[in-house]
Amino acid sequence: MDDMLIDRLLEDLKQPDEEVRERATTELWQIWFKQKGDYGLEILKQSQECLENGEFVKAEEVLTDLIGDQPDFAEAWNRRAVLRYLIGDYEKSLADCQQAIELNPLHFGALHGMGLCQAALGNYLEAIQAFRRALEIQPHAILNQRLILECTARLS
Repeated sequence: MDDMLIDRLLEDLKQPDEEVRERATTELWQIWFKQKGDYGLEILKQSQECLENGEFVKAEEVLTDLIGDQPDFAEAWNRRAVLRYLIGDYEKSLADCQQAIELNPLHFGALHGMGLCQAALGNYLEAIQAFRRALEIQPHAILNQRLILECTARLS
């Protein structure tokens, strides 16, 4: 990955111009999805098609196979985390988020997912911490700001 490009995009996430932030967000997602080239991207697309067709078991199998083949592919871990979150398997989703973050500490999507899982498990302090970490990278993410407020309210 081009570290200079990623550094520039991360700085763009902090800019006041919404258009600049949206472009940077899109470009970062593209970089993460294409980490393993056409091979990885194609398999991620296959899993997404399965998910959209309600074939959750097959989608998970596709992603698990990809992770087995490419264990350093952070986006494969993140996609499986998303799938597991959607089917309500919050603990396994959380573990996948943690692995994605270990591989890519700047993955604001996995940090957001970690917060969602923690909140779903009733761990509101941990959820707030995850959303705050995501905000350090993507400070204008209003959804994370709102989720921090919701989790804080649940603690009172």
